[in-house]
Amino acid sequence: MLRIHNKLIFKLFLIVLLISTAGCASSIAKISVDGMRPIMEAMHHTTNKNQDVRLVKESMPTFMVQMDGFIEVSPENRFLLTQAAESCIGYAFLFVEDIEPERAKHLYLKGKNYALRVLEMNESFRQALEQDDLVVFRNALKGIHKKDTSALFFVINGWLSWIHLAHIDNPKALKDLPKVEAMMNRLLEMDDTYKFGGAHALYGVYYVSIPEMFGGNFAQAEVHFKEAFEISKSKYLLWDFLYARYYATARKDKALFIETLKRIMAAPDDLCPEEAFVNAAIKQKASDLLLKVNDYFL
Repeated sequence: MLRIHNKLIFKLFLIVLLISTAGCASSIAKISVDGMRPIMEAMHHTTNKNQDVRLVKESMPTFMVQMDGFIEVSPENRFLLTQAAESCIGYAFLFVEDIEPERAKHLYLKGKNYALRVLEMNESFRQALEQDDLVVFRNALKGIHKKDTSALFFVINGWLSWIHLAHIDNPKALKDLPKVEAMMNRLLEMDDTYKFGGAHALYGVYYVSIPEMFGGNFAQAEVHFKEAFEISKSKYLLWDFLYARYYATARKDKALFIETLKRIMAAPDDLCPEEAFVNAAIKQKASDLLLKVNDYFL
């Protein structure tokens, strides 16, 4: 099913490119791209259900390049921008960060910027983003509503992931944290159940990843991770992985680290059918991470 969808998308991509070169027919190309949403949604749904991690991994770069082309044709398409953001960030986390952190930084930033373009369609938010006034920024975030929950989630996800990798060589990256935290707070207000409790998982990682002087707090991290587990009914294994990778290591709790990773690896394949791909990929990452236990606990 995934290969069939990819072939169809690629054919449409070529058609759109041919149409777009006609100059006066650019509006037709945009209409063609905008009309592809049902196909894209079907692809997203079937991909998420696919347990063949290697197949999906090998298909994702082609899909991401195609998305770049579609966005060139329809640059204000909220759906395409959000899908592209999710693909860049997800691919970077699952398959790139552990072996090519520099490339992962680029992908995280690209994904964040795609999602940010959705939010910047709100003029008040765009202007506030360019300022250093945090009060103005928080007020502008009130104008971001539920229709853009996905975009807000992926801006935060990509931004935090980029900061996590970039601040090691570039301490100035930490200056963005107050704005990111303000966005997390807005996401929590809008819908704390989105993406299986994603807002809580982000807060959990946030509170154990930043220095105490910037607001790091183990107790708050634990509260948010537990909330994410409850909302997801512990069926979305990504939250368990983040709990082991960030919370357990920050607490220097080797037993918790090992126990959590083994629980992920032992999870049934049909634990969450609608997110079978992510869960299967996370089981592989958990196995790899467990082999590095001595790198985190000396």
